[in-house]
Amino acid sequence: MALTVNDVDRFTASRPRLEAIAYRLLGSASEAEDAVQDTFLRWQTADVDRIEVPEAWLTKVLTNLCLNQLTSARARRETYVGEWLPEPLLAGDPMLGPADTAEQRESVSYAVLTLLERLTPNERAVYVLREAFAYTHREIAEILDLTESACQQIFHRAKKHVADGRSRTEVDEAAARRIVEEFLAAATSGQTDLLVQMLTKDAVSIGDGGGKVPARAKAFEGAVAVAKFMRGLFKPSQAKRSLVGGSAEVYVTTANGAPAVVAVVDGRVVGVMCLEITTEGIVAFRNQVNPDKLHRATGRWAADDHGEPLYTAF
Repeated sequence: MALTVNDVDRFTASRPRLEAIAYRLLGSASEAEDAVQDTFLRWQTADVDRIEVPEAWLTKVLTNLCLNQLTSARARRETYVGEWLPEPLLAGDPMLGPADTAEQRESVSYAVLTLLERLTPNERAVYVLREAFAYTHREIAEILDLTESACQQIFHRAKKHVADGRSRTEVDEAAARRIVEEFLAAATSGQTDLLVQMLTKDAVSIGDGGGKVPARAKAFEGAVAVAKFMRGLFKPSQAKRSLVGGSAEVYVTTANGAPAVVAVVDGRVVGVMCLEITTEGIVAFRNQVNPDKLHRATGRWAADDHGEPLYTAF
């Protein structure tokens, strides 16, 4: 049955919410877009006049598509080259979804998206639907074909896993940005001691090159090791310029709701470094340099005015 204009409009109105759900579930903007498109294809072939609550029907279809994707993604990531990190979204990207509550903002943070990778597909789905989109346990049970009590148990288990990985208190946005700028000043000065003082003792640095860009297969761990890596990372060299296709302009901006460092070459985003900053210091650097995961960031970057770069690197 062909869709009417009204049927298409109903789906279009739901698309931003569906994309935001899919991104949180999959950690990939491109895969989220594919899942939403597959949901639309099912909407096209459904008897929409008999669907009483389109929003609930679409959410159920999308979530189950994402669950299938997560199951297959786990197998693919076993052969992924190096560390796997989510695709970062820059400030203003509509796929970030709602950000009215602390829970919603945290659910899309780069740190939490990384932690969600440790959950089972069902745990991830329940956590995202409940924490980020305020679905009731009854609604989630209907979406996932589970009992309400099972959903409650899954949610508490998932929330505990996330909380255990986020046991430190973060600083406010203004303070975090200042710390990022101070970090860049220390990193470009080449003074390792200054960097060490800004990091927690158990700081880590993780890079995702996807086999397309050189990135260490294992994370750097400990303040000294991370500081030495950062000192080398920001040291200019012809090899780095050749790798990224020129000198990179470096900006401090926001990715997934938290301060980030973005490197741009001729309008193309070549790296996004997401920092996890707490009252104790910088806990983690998560560096996305896989070009396959930076297409959307490049498009978003071109849509905004960012002023002058903090400095030119490499």
